[in-house]
Amino acid sequence: MNKINLLSKDISELIAAGEVIERPASVIKELLENSIDSGANLITIEIKNGGISYIRITDNGCGMSKVDVPMAFLRHATSKISTASDLDKIITLGFRGEALASISAVAKIDLITKVSGSEYGTHYVIEGSEEKLIEECGCPDGTTIVIRDIFYNIPARLKFLKKAVTEGNSVSAIINKIALTHPEISFKFIRDNKQELLTPGDGKLYSAVYSVFGRDFAKTLIPVNYSNNNIKITGYTVKPLFSRANRAFQTFFVNNRFVKSVTCTVSLEEAYKNSVMTGKFPACVLNLEIPPDIVDVNVHPAKIEIRFADEKLIFDSVYFAIKNALLQEDKPEELRIETKKNFSANQLFDVKPFEAEKSVQLKMNVDSMTFETNQKSYSSTGNETFVNSQNIYVPESPAKPHEIIVEDNFKYINKDSFIKKEPIIKENIIVEDNNVSFNINIIGE
Repeated sequence: MNKINLLSKDISELIAAGEVIERPASVIKELLENSIDSGANLITIEIKNGGISYIRITDNGCGMSKVDVPMAFLRHATSKISTASDLDKIITLGFRGEALASISAVAKIDLITKVSGSEYGTHYVIEGSEEKLIEECGCPDGTTIVIRDIFYNIPARLKFLKKAVTEGNSVSAIINKIALTHPEISFKFIRDNKQELLTPGDGKLYSAVYSVFGRDFAKTLIPVNYSNNNIKITGYTVKPLFSRANRAFQTFFVNNRFVKSVTCTVSLEEAYKNSVMTGKFPACVLNLEIPPDIVDVNVHPAKIEIRFADEKLIFDSVYFAIKNALLQEDKPEELRIETKKNFSANQLFDVKPFEAEKSVQLKMNVDSMTFETNQKSYSSTGNETFVNSQNIYVPESPAKPHEIIVEDNFKYINKDSFIKKEPIIKENIIVEDNNVSFNINIIGE
């Protein structure tokens, strides 16, 4: 039997970091929550190589003093709670005091921060939980933190990261979710020197949805505003006609915290039952304002999974919020289908309009293959031939009247004119000696 050993501080910190930091997106989430809790209303996120080699987050929040900076990187050091009773009424996004300590254990960090009113800021460098530098510096109010080389000291974790594009997409997804939870904050996301997202920060959820998901998605939404038993649900849900092929557009927040909730998902889809096609899923952006004492956010280190004290109450609240919105805002759309429609040639084909048609009398002498009209005469020199495409067909050699074959249309084309014949009936053709007479329309000269 192996002897029980007490793990060293370095090893225990690496293990603890693995619970919180799984990939670059995890780092972004933790740092954004800190920026939001600091009271910032302008936040810039920049990543390179999917966030594996470079992450920068800049905010205009309250900042930290020189004394607090080193303490912030200690495990279980936080300004959010101080007593056990505070866990029952958590209203901040972060509270565990593990984020900065976990990040510093697996990455290289440069931090620049300044408290409003202070003459100087603080520059702090820490790598692998080991402090490298702390000094005064000049900087604006707020905090800028730069993360480099995630998992540089844990090759086993580094090799399990996905390609830079995949990791970058995960970062983009988490930024989009957090941007929706706080429309009062302007988020700017820069990916490999290209701006991907900019929210206005005007406090309107619709503006944030428009910036994140685009115009086509935003115009299919209907507002949701419902209150029941101290639970308030606001946001937007999609019209049944514009349901989606997957659940990727189902977004839920609890007290402005992005969460994944099976209860909310099932309730949403139950409200849309018999309103969407089989295989389609509704989309929504909903925020649930719930008393902190009936929701437990301290279930998972990442704080994405939560637990409700009364699951049925939450289910009913979401269900009736969606039902009321659909009944009030989703008006039936009338679709009219005309049973018969006659189109003109100009509507069906992109052709130039013909000139005014002129009806003339034409005589064709079969032996000489000469066309004569009351306006102009057209003769064949022997090298020209008649067009045989549902037209009158005349052999190149002189033919007798009974050898003329009449189809539905007649066309004669030469270098100078274009003659079009409307549909003719064989019985109306007059054959006298070697001449055939009928009416045609000459269009153009």
